[in-house]
Amino acid sequence: MAINDDNEMRELLGTPRRIAVVGASPNPARASNEVLGFLVRQGHDVIAVNPGHAGSTIHGAPVVATLANVEPPAKIVDIFRNSADAGAAVDEAIVHGAKAVWLQIGVIDHDAAKRAEAAGLTVVMDRCPKIEIPRLGLLR
Repeated sequence: MAINDDNEMRELLGTPRRIAVVGASPNPARASNEVLGFLVRQGHDVIAVNPGHAGSTIHGAPVVATLANVEPPAKIVDIFRNSADAGAAVDEAIVHGAKAVWLQIGVIDHDAAKRAEAAGLTVVMDRCPKIEIPRLGLLR
């Protein structure tokens, strides 16, 4: 099922990647805002996905309406949606051509994880890159 192995997470996060943050919020009180800013500061090429704020920026990252608007495709799709809506975001990531989906802490959808794995994507579930990057010694 979903990886939570340190070596696999280290490989996934070890070099700067294009990361789409689905459900990114411009509200600094929201976890998605904090994590997006952290990923930008770590040198990742971050694109925020939020249809209500398309055309703006969050921490300097452009905001687009849908994952389909992220070109070239993101390598990692970081999903900040509730568990009930996560499956649709995972399915979009599969169609998008992502190499991995990352479901944030508390976002759990085992069926969606199985679909992603069957499509060849790496899946991380119920974890946060803002926690994992320093824990794994990957701070830049």
